Amino acid sequence: MISVALAYYNGKKYIKEQLDSILMQLEPEDEVIISVDGAEDGSRQLLEEWAAGDGRIRLTKGPGQGVIRNFEHALGLCRGDYIFLSDQDDIWEKNKVKKVLRAFSRSDAMAVLHNASQVDAHGKPNGQPDLFTIRKSNTGILKNFIKNSYVGCCMAFRRELLPLILPIPGYMYMHDYWIGTTAELTGGVALIKEPLIRYRRHGENVTMMHHGSPAAMLKKRWNIIRGLFVLRRRRRLVWNRKKG
Repeated sequence: MISVALAYYNGKKYIKEQLDSILMQLEPEDEVIISVDGAEDGSRQLLEEWAAGDGRIRLTKGPGQGVIRNFEHALGLCRGDYIFLSDQDDIWEKNKVKKVLRAFSRSDAMAVLHNASQVDAHGKPNGQPDLFTIRKSNTGILKNFIKNSYVGCCMAFRRELLPLILPIPGYMYMHDYWIGTTAELTGGVALIKEPLIRYRRHGENVTMMHHGSPAAMLKKRWNIIRGLFVLRRRRRLVWNRKKG
C-alpha cells in the first residue's frame, strides 16, 4: 500500500493538475492524505467533492502552524508501506511511482530521492537546470550537512522510519532534511537521477532556491547537529523496543 502525504494551503490554482497526476498512478487500496491548513481561495468545496468521488482521497484539518507541522500531521495519518511526500503545485511524471518502488525493491535503502525538472507557472520548461544539478545532489551525512540534497516533493520512504521521524523537532528548519537524515542513519538513501516530477516555480513557493544569511546558515547547522543526537537516541529506543 502507498500513502501520499500532501500539505495543502490555498492551492486551488494548481491542485487539480497535481492530484490528477498522482491518482492515475495509484491502486484502489492506496491513499492520498491531504492536510488542509487553509482553503479560503474557494478550493474547500472542490476538495470535498473530489474526496467524495474518490475514496483514496482523505481530507484532514491541518494544525495551522506552517508547512512543517502540516506535513507532520499528514505523515502521522499515513497507513501505507511506502510513503511519498507531495507539494500541492507540482506535476508527477507518469512513471514516478513505478520507478520509485523499483528502486526500493533493488536495495535496502530506507528512502528514495529522485531528480526533478523545473517548469514555470504554466507547467512549461523554464530553461533552468534540474534539481540534482543545482544542489549537486548526493547521499551522505557530511555532504548534506554542507549542502542539503533532500527536497520533500522528490522523496519517498519506508514506513519503518515513521517512529524515528515523528515528532519533528521544533527547531528543524524543514521536514525534508530531517527525513533524509533519518534515512541516512538507518539504512541509506537511493538516488534516481531521472527527473520524476515537474517542479513548478511560480513566485509563491515555500522553498527558496537561494541561501539565507550567514547567521541563519550557522543556526541551521547547529540545529542539524542537535537533531543528529535526537535521532541517535530515538534509534536506540526503537531497537530496544524491538528486542524487548
